[in-house]
Amino acid sequence: MKFINPIIFSFLIGINVCAQHTIDGKVTHANGEALAYVNVVLYQQADSSFVEGTISEEDGHFHFENIEKGKYFIEASYVGYLNSKLSFLLEEDKNLPALVLKEGEEYLDEVNIRIKNPEIRKESDRIIFDIENTSLSSGDTWEALKKTPGVINIQNDLKVRNTSATIYINDRKVDITKDELQQLLQSYSAENVKQIEVLRNPPAKYDAGDGPIINIVTTKILVPGYKGSLHGSYTQAIYAKYNLGTSHYYKKGNLNIFGNYSFSPSKSIKQDQSYINYINEDNEVFQSWRTDFDRTTKEENHNANLMVDYELNEENTLSFRATSLYTPNKTYDNQGITNIYNQAFELDSLFTTKSHLNNDLLNVAYDLSYQHTFNSSTNLSANFHSTYYNEEKDQIIFTDYINAENELLNQNSFATDADQKINIYSGQLDFETKFGEFDFLSGIKYADINSSSLINFYSVESNSRLLDNAYLSDRYQYDESVYAGYSSISKNWKKFKTKLGLRVEHTDREGYSITLKEFNQRSYTRFFPSLYVSYEASEEHNFSFDYGRKINRPKYGSLNPFFYFITEKSFRFGNPTLRASISNEFNLNYTFKSKYSFDFYYRDNGENVNQLAFQNNTNLFLSFVQVNVLRSKSYGIDFLHGRSIKNWWYAQAYLSAYHEEETFVALESNNAEVTNDVNGLYASIYNSLTFSKDGTFTGDITLFYMSSFISGSYQVGGRSNLSFGLTKKIWKNRAEVSLHVADIFNDFAPQFNSTYLNQDNGYYALPENRYVRIGFKYNFGNFGLKDNSRSINAEERDRL
Repeated sequence: MKFINPIIFSFLIGINVCAQHTIDGKVTHANGEALAYVNVVLYQQADSSFVEGTISEEDGHFHFENIEKGKYFIEASYVGYLNSKLSFLLEEDKNLPALVLKEGEEYLDEVNIRIKNPEIRKESDRIIFDIENTSLSSGDTWEALKKTPGVINIQNDLKVRNTSATIYINDRKVDITKDELQQLLQSYSAENVKQIEVLRNPPAKYDAGDGPIINIVTTKILVPGYKGSLHGSYTQAIYAKYNLGTSHYYKKGNLNIFGNYSFSPSKSIKQDQSYINYINEDNEVFQSWRTDFDRTTKEENHNANLMVDYELNEENTLSFRATSLYTPNKTYDNQGITNIYNQAFELDSLFTTKSHLNNDLLNVAYDLSYQHTFNSSTNLSANFHSTYYNEEKDQIIFTDYINAENELLNQNSFATDADQKINIYSGQLDFETKFGEFDFLSGIKYADINSSSLINFYSVESNSRLLDNAYLSDRYQYDESVYAGYSSISKNWKKFKTKLGLRVEHTDREGYSITLKEFNQRSYTRFFPSLYVSYEASEEHNFSFDYGRKINRPKYGSLNPFFYFITEKSFRFGNPTLRASISNEFNLNYTFKSKYSFDFYYRDNGENVNQLAFQNNTNLFLSFVQVNVLRSKSYGIDFLHGRSIKNWWYAQAYLSAYHEEETFVALESNNAEVTNDVNGLYASIYNSLTFSKDGTFTGDITLFYMSSFISGSYQVGGRSNLSFGLTKKIWKNRAEVSLHVADIFNDFAPQFNSTYLNQDNGYYALPENRYVRIGFKYNFGNFGLKDNSRSINAEERDRL
């Protein structure tokens, strides 16, 4: 017993030291009424680290259990109320005094508006645009992206320095086409977005083929509960469009679920006016074609997403993602008339084109991730990804040739059906840790891509030489494997910050055309270094430099040697001999007072893949060809400044002066080398306005101008866009109504011209840029919760 008593005594002391206690409390209104569904979060006093979260019950009570002794503070928050905090020492089970929430508007006056303005921060490898709890939170994520510094929307393609950007959500890639991406982000509320990061020169952890990256960082759920929303919008352009959707978030214990679905029926029209001046050997125009072409599109898009996170324990987390887009029976109805004029510009003849195209699309992706956390600075993560893509098309084209006396000369027609199936599988393993004062990251990735495409031409009734081709029908098989390894190391000194990375990718690819009996095979290994250096000379002056090497692989559809006809005299086709191109980008930045940023950049795009237009002056047709250019480069200077002019008015200016040039082989001009270059100016001014004291009535005005830029063999003329929006929250913030008016002066559509040697053609494309959109959103459940919705990652999907 002499030995047992001390053991029992020590055991009892251990129980007392490790004892866990309960915390109980209640949340009330200032008038004493209980408040239900209030977020209640427990933090450590020492470092404000998150401990546990819950929501208040119907009677306002909340409860925590299994909490160790220590110093804590508790915070209660609810939409429309000011937060309430209480600090305390926990030594035994605790009953807290009531947490009283006061309505925010009671403490607002003209100089104390609670809604905050957006904020711009510059880091060594990215620009961060903080929009959480700003007026931008009232819109959708697509609109927020278009207002992000340095992001340009060109024909619904988000670009950074005239290079298409890859979209990430929480560092996981969104790999769908640009039209599908717009549908997804328009149905995703910006209230779920914490910040938007623009990586103009991404580090080694990102795929070398990504180019510039826009990373959307979402907020996270800290407390358990459920919230949901229903939203809808009506858009009136030339034709009406609709969007209906719902989102749901649920968190309980270690389980976190997000799901959303949207349905978007629409009808739209795109009106083109084009010209071709055919030139003879004496450099004289002997025939001029003028075409009016209308495309009417009808579609019904279904978009669904599911994200599930489950914490197995404090060290291990399992995540599952699924996203799908289904567009059945999308139709295109095309009508065009081409007037043909002789050398004296007298009407010689004309031809009309009518075509109908049906398209069925299914795009489904799955993502399974696992993360193990060793400590606060060391973790290991694994990811498996799968994509299935299937697109089916059938088309029929009728062409009537008519003389100047309106007499029918000839009738041609043909039909096609096409199909493309793509399967993508990838696996990735990442390890991140800290060695002393150095942060270290390393990883490996493998991706396998299989693409099978076919096209059949049938019911051909035509005397056109272009259609008298036994090789038009074809099947093309493409397989690609990419092996990657990468590492980066970084360190911060008192005034210096550095980050050095290296990525190595080995690619095996092969393509086979069954009809042409052509086999193309390539294997290559490339190295992609990256470097970031930042020097803070003083509190007011900061200098930084970064360098990155990237690769641009051809999109899978670009490799198919198929002919796709717009009219009988205008078509595009792919090129199975395309090569991946290497780019090198250098940036030098100077920032003054953390508010005024000047960026000097130079980018060598190498043998970039591009689509070029060539007119054949002998057989009288226009072809669009995928080729590797000979050389491509751009350089310029960017200026960025954002500030709060008044407490209710935030303004942001982004200006850029640039030079772009691209040298290519002119296939219809005796293979001469031609350089297409331009000097341009870009300006974007964004204004965010808060009209009410409680921040529930907000608006924005955006002015955009771009003088000119190049697109393949075309020089693109200037464009401008003035847009504004209004948002009003109602029903105690449970609902909101919005109004958005885009392209007020209908000046966002530019002119495209290609004029060199024996080439003279161009077009003016007018989609429905000008529109009025009315939206409504209703929140239910505990809509004050914040979410951690994410998307899925696979660089290969971006090339679909």
